[in-house]
Parts: sequence; C-alpha cells; structure tokens
Amino acid sequence: MGRYFGRKLAIYAMTFVVAVTINWLIPRFMPGDPVRAMVARAGLQDPAGVAAMREYYSNLFGFDLPWWQQYLNFWGELFSGNFGVSLWAYPKPVGTIILEAVPYTLGLLLPAILLSWWAGNRFGAFAARKKVLDNTVLPVWYVLTATPYMWLAILLAWALGKVAGIFPVGRSFSASLEPSFSWLFITDLISHWFLPFLSLFLVMFGGWAIGMRNLVIYELEADYAHYLGALGAPQRLVRRYAFRNAVLPQVTGLALQLGVIVGGAVVTEIVFDYRGLGYLVLEAIKTSDLFLLQGVFLFIVIGVLVANFIIDVVYVLVDPRTRVGMGSGS
Repeated sequence: MGRYFGRKLAIYAMTFVVAVTINWLIPRFMPGDPVRAMVARAGLQDPAGVAAMREYYSNLFGFDLPWWQQYLNFWGELFSGNFGVSLWAYPKPVGTIILEAVPYTLGLLLPAILLSWWAGNRFGAFAARKKVLDNTVLPVWYVLTATPYMWLAILLAWALGKVAGIFPVGRSFSASLEPSFSWLFITDLISHWFLPFLSLFLVMFGGWAIGMRNLVIYELEADYAHYLGALGAPQRLVRRYAFRNAVLPQVTGLALQLGVIVGGAVVTEIVFDYRGLGYLVLEAIKTSDLFLLQGVFLFIVIGVLVANFIIDVVYVLVDPRTRVGMGSGS
C-alpha cells in the first residue's frame, strides 16, 4: 500500500508542477499591460510622472526581469508562502484577498457537491426499479444535466430573483450589513447563498442520478444478481449489493468531475456577483491583475489535486478489489 500511495504522490507532484507552470504562463499571455492599468487608475497627466510611476511599478513587481528569472522567483515566493501583491487592490497581499473569499466558495461548493452526489445516487438507484420515475421524472434530469451551469444560473436569477422576488440576486450578503454571528446576518447570508447553490445542485444532481440509474440496472442484470435470486435471497439484499457495486464508478466519476464542478462554480459566482473566487477571477481579468489571477488558479489547482487524492484514498477503503490488487502487486 505504501508503494501504491508513493506512486500516486509522485504523479500528483508532477501534475502540480505542470499545472502551476501553466498557471504562471496563462495570465502573462493575456492582452493588456497591468502596469499601464495601474498608472491609468492613478490619473497622472504629467508624462515624466507617468514614466517614473511605470518604472517604479515595473521594478516593484519584477516585470523588468527576464521571463526565466521571473519564473524562478515565482517558485521561490510560492514556497515561502508569498503569492504577491494584488494590482487590483494594491497594496493588499493576494493571499489575504483569497483567504477572505475562500469561505464563500467552499460554503457554496462543498454542500452542492456532497448533497448532489448523495441525493443523486439515492434517487438514481430508486428510479432504476421504479418505471414511473424512470419514464417521468428522470427525463427532466437529462435536460438539466445537459444545461450549462451559467444558463441555469441566469434562469434561476431571473425567475426566482427578478420576477418572483423570493431571493436576492447579487453579492454574498447585503451591502448594508457587516459580517457577524447575528441571526440577521446569517439569514441574509443564506438567502444570497441559496440560488447559486441551487443552480449547481440541480445540474450535478441530474448527472449523478442518471449515472447511478444506468449502473444499477446493469448490476441487477449481472450474473451474481441472478444467482442470488435463484438461491432465494431477498430482493432487498440483491439491490443492496447492486448499489454497493454501482457506487464505486460514481466515486471515480466524482474525482473526474471535480475540475468541471469548480469551473462551473466560478462561472456561477460571476453570474450572481457572489463574492467568492469567481468574483476575484472576474476582477483580476478586468484589471489585468495577473498576480491575483494566478493566485486564485493556484488555489483551485491545489484544491482539485487534494480532493482527488482524498478520493483515491476513499476508493481504496471502499473497494476491496483495489486492496487485493495492491497486495498482489507488491
């Protein structure tokens, strides 16, 4: 088992290096000059003052160095825990800005991922043996799971926010409130959170339900299910074994879908102006803040890799065949 996880850690380490390198390159290929944007926001009219400010910021952020040196400096700062200074919120450190936004994104993602996975698998397994649900409710989820996160978010914001006026649209909480543990702030926070959560939950729920429905039907037609039935085993026991076998590919699917889910969450936050990592991505793009952009992407990369490694560990624990294979391989 130690050799298995050692190989996994080596693969994840190489993936991390490649992903971080791409993460460093992409913001620098974006159009626009971040230093020019900062100078423009200062509103200077004197050409000498503009030139002096451009030189100062270029030296401050290391843009006057060769690219290879900037890349090495980036790794050095990264291992020291320094993500740089935001150009959008100068002179605020990027790490501080990200830490302020992370609770909102995690509070949106974790419930949506876990609840949709659990409920979708349960509903899909139930629909596999109920033709009424299979022929009526499940086709709706085919439509929803094929709907992009952004479209569903816009529809929910329009229907439940603008037209019905049930939920607020925009921001993580009302601008008139300050973060606190008061009941007023908590209820306001939940009301702003619900629509982004619902848009993510519905799309993911449909995907998990459809996948589990197909897997359970396949397992119920397998030889071991017919054998158990011939031995007189109760149908509840047969369905339990079918569900346990069918859920294993869903665990793997969760690992494969994490990147898509995180991307969908970023777009959903932009639609609702939800002040999480998606909001930071939008502001970083608008202001050419490459330090903030690469900091947010770096956090997403690390989060996806850590989550995938946790799922690998869980898969070993829930699938005895994996443990047997590891033992024979060693």
